[in-house]
Amino acid sequence: QVQLVESGGGLVQAGGSLRLSCVVSGRTFSSYAMGWFRQAPGKEREFVAAISRGGGTTYYADSVKGRFTISRDNNKNTAYLHMNSLKPEDTAVYYCAAAYNSGATSASRAYDYWGQGTQVTVSS
Repeated sequence: QVQLVESGGGLVQAGGSLRLSCVVSGRTFSSYAMGWFRQAPGKEREFVAAISRGGGTTYYADSVKGRFTISRDNNKNTAYLHMNSLKPEDTAVYYCAAAYNSGATSASRAYDYWGQGTQVTVSS
C-alpha cells in the first residue's frame, strides 16, 4: 500500500515562506510523478505544481508561478513545495499526490494516491 504523508504547514505572515514535505512509502518513489494541490474553504480543489519522475519537468499554476518551487529527492522518497512571498489567498489545505508511471500533470484524475493534507494559513 502506498502512503503519502505531508508536513510543514503552519501559520505565516504575508510575505513569508514555508516548505512543505511529502514522504512516500510503499513503492518505488521514482515510479511516480508528484503533484501538489490545494483546497481553500468553500472552493474546489485546485492544481498548484507538478514534477516528473526524474525531476526534469515541472509545471505550475499561474497563481503561484515565480513564488513556489516544486522539487523532489528520489533518494529520500520525498517531494517538496517551497513557497515564498506567501499571500493570504494561498491559505488552504495542501495535498500531495502521486501518479504511477506518469508524466508531470495538472490533471487530478491522473493521480493514484493522495496524502491527508496539511494546513497553510497566511495572515495579512
